[in-house]
Amino acid sequence: MTDRRRLLLIAVIAFLAAIAGAFIGRAFIAGPAPVENELHALLHHELKLDRAQQTQMDEIERRFAIRRQALELELRADNARLADAIQAEHGYGPAVGAAIHRSHQAMGELQKETLEHIFAMRAVLTPEQAAKFDATVVKALTAKER
Repeated sequence: MTDRRRLLLIAVIAFLAAIAGAFIGRAFIAGPAPVENELHALLHHELKLDRAQQTQMDEIERRFAIRRQALELELRADNARLADAIQAEHGYGPAVGAAIHRSHQAMGELQKETLEHIFAMRAVLTPEQAAKFDATVVKALTAKER
């Protein structure tokens, strides 16, 4: 195999690996959105929050939005580091493994903080509201994609 063909093959493999990493990262980032969408619809349209509950929810949302944005930026940076590592190593080497590990840590932190956010919202609810909230969470987390 000529050097030119070998270089082209490596470039194609690196490109495909980078795209796969981006899609995997995007799937983990976008995963919680349906749960949040259903919960927000429930909170804002069906549970009839009183003024005090709404004020507390707004503060919980404000704090989480800032943290979520920071974690999503961290995930994007991790994806860029993964792409750089793939480009440098052209295979599953130590830098690729480290980049994947770091990305998984950030994904886990986002998932953990999302759940903490959900539980913080739940704590504001009455028992009747919490029962509806719980049912929505379970439904959203167990729903099959169409």
